[in-house]
Amino acid sequence: MTTPTPPHKGHGKDKSRLNRRFYKDVEVEPHHQAWQIKLDGRALKTAAKNALIIPSKTHAQAIANEWSTQKTHIEPSTMPCTRLYNVAIDQTPSSRPALIAEARKYAQTDLLCYHATDPQALQERQKNQWGPWVKWAGEQGANFNITQGIIAVPQAEETLDKVADYAAHLDDLGLTLFVHITSIFGSVILGWAVTQKALGIMEALDLSRLDEIWQIEQWGEDELAKERVINLTEELRALGALLEI
Repeated sequence: MTTPTPPHKGHGKDKSRLNRRFYKDVEVEPHHQAWQIKLDGRALKTAAKNALIIPSKTHAQAIANEWSTQKTHIEPSTMPCTRLYNVAIDQTPSSRPALIAEARKYAQTDLLCYHATDPQALQERQKNQWGPWVKWAGEQGANFNITQGIIAVPQAEETLDKVADYAAHLDDLGLTLFVHITSIFGSVILGWAVTQKALGIMEALDLSRLDEIWQIEQWGEDELAKERVINLTEELRALGALLEI
């Protein structure tokens, strides 16, 4: 299933295909009980030309900063907050059932439920670092089954329904962010904990990379993998601003 979540950050784009920066000034201004961003005095709109009305000044400032830091060309891949708001306004209202179903699907194969068969040191690290968050999910009413190895372990319908219910009660921005970061982490548990502010977004990234970090400690780091982590770190650090109200 294809979900309307923003693409990950990329590099090496052909600048001739990107829009040149057409504005000088970026301002955040009140708009009734919310906020809007103006480029040279003109209100910024979404990709689909809908009004970009932002309920939080913190969110508005995060988006404004992305526009302010653009150079000669506008590079959408460096604007994760702008992209996510565009999706939340333009696409999510008509795609909520698909996004809720996607969250439920991730819960069927959550990363934190698949522990290594060996070595023991990695098993202990997974137990110590993942275990508390599986327990946390249980405290929210979602009791996940854990297995060793990669053979799928079935999850109770009640657990999957609990995840879907959580997703269904999020507003459009929250739902978009939840599904997007869940896809990055490969874990609905981590996405849930982050959007509930029980876990920091960068801590969640490290937890999602626990196996990868273990491999790096044993064998070293691949340059392409290193670049991917740098890109994800930048994106998630920016999206972290959207967790602040």
